[in-house]
Amino acid sequence: MAERAASSRGAARQPGPTTGRRQLLQGGAAAILGAGAATLAGTTGADATPARSHRWAPSWYTAQSAPTAADTLALGGFTDRTVRAVLRMSAGGRQLRLRFANPFSDRVVAVGPVTVARRPAGTAGPSAAVDPASLRPVTFGGEPDSMLVAGAEVLSDPIELPVRAGGDLVVSAYLPGPTGPVAFHRNIHATSYVSVAGAHTGDGATAYPTTTSSVFLLTAVEVTGAARGLAILGDSITEGVGTPNDANLRWPDQLAARMPGVAVANLGISGNRVLLDDDRFGPSAQRRFDRDVAGLSGVDTVLVFIGINDIQQPPQQSDPAAILAGHRQLALRARARGLRVVGATITPFEGWLRYTPAREAVRRAVNAELRRGRIFDALVDFDAAVRDPDRPTRLRPDYASPDGLHPNAAGAGALAAAVPVRAVFRS
Repeated sequence: MAERAASSRGAARQPGPTTGRRQLLQGGAAAILGAGAATLAGTTGADATPARSHRWAPSWYTAQSAPTAADTLALGGFTDRTVRAVLRMSAGGRQLRLRFANPFSDRVVAVGPVTVARRPAGTAGPSAAVDPASLRPVTFGGEPDSMLVAGAEVLSDPIELPVRAGGDLVVSAYLPGPTGPVAFHRNIHATSYVSVAGAHTGDGATAYPTTTSSVFLLTAVEVTGAARGLAILGDSITEGVGTPNDANLRWPDQLAARMPGVAVANLGISGNRVLLDDDRFGPSAQRRFDRDVAGLSGVDTVLVFIGINDIQQPPQQSDPAAILAGHRQLALRARARGLRVVGATITPFEGWLRYTPAREAVRRAVNAELRRGRIFDALVDFDAAVRDPDRPTRLRPDYASPDGLHPNAAGAGALAAAVPVRAVFRS
């Protein structure tokens, strides 16, 4: 995780939470759409933007992990600091609300005060600036701060701030601490910020000298009025590895641009697997399903695009049947929650440091069974969308990042273009 500090003058401190509660808690750019193959097997659903709408749906979401020794900010936690995240909205709405969670902690954490704001007009790239006219306080049951109980979740009150699809929301949360280690997402491929000492939720960029690619404790921004909700359960390709930071060219971002009115939740975790947990790469897709998928508001469909790390990451899984059994369980659990479940083939990886012909054979066997259409309600053929037609064991050269595993921004666009929008949702 890249964490770096630049010298700047701290802004004036703002009042923190009420003294009694604080004492109680102490110690406690335009989308690049490549010409992908839009193939999908299974039932064809209705248009992606039907007349009905959700009261709340996840316009932005991130899946959390526990910090490791290498994650110094999240592991050390925060005392008297404000954390600020700049988040790209997949769907617009007139109201929004926030979710905070700390599922891997054993202590109570104080959160608040918190603000939301839009970025100043014309702002692009990394910047901690906010539009003062759009600044809104966030409350929790009418209070400016909240107790985030160990392993639990906190939901804010509705906030009156119109946001648009493809726009950015700035969320600033004061953490009086000491928090201890906090749940986080290691790399959202966008720049976040940590302030100098104090509550700086309403201050400008100069109060935020420390930058990071992580988001701490915040899990979701939900909006009112989205027509549909789509959760994408994935790994580093979904998270955005291979695309430039602060450009919002992850393939779920580019897919959201094709689906007006649809809230898209990016549940990608770099290194994540179908079958095995990992200290660094988080709980497996099966273990985190109930929290990261079933626990979301306003989701109609889950798209499952995961499995390459089971094949290539030590300890490697050499039995295609085991990976497919994991996919079947994800599909069954999604349907049990009333969700439509769409699968995706695993993309090529020749050129990656752990590629071998034997592991390629596992990938092909998994894809062959997925294409038979017996596991998911529908299947997106991402393999066909981005593979090199002259050498199908690798990504198309114009779609590949240098590591050979992760699609670049154009390849991410090809993945987005390969999803037939009308078939994602049932009528």
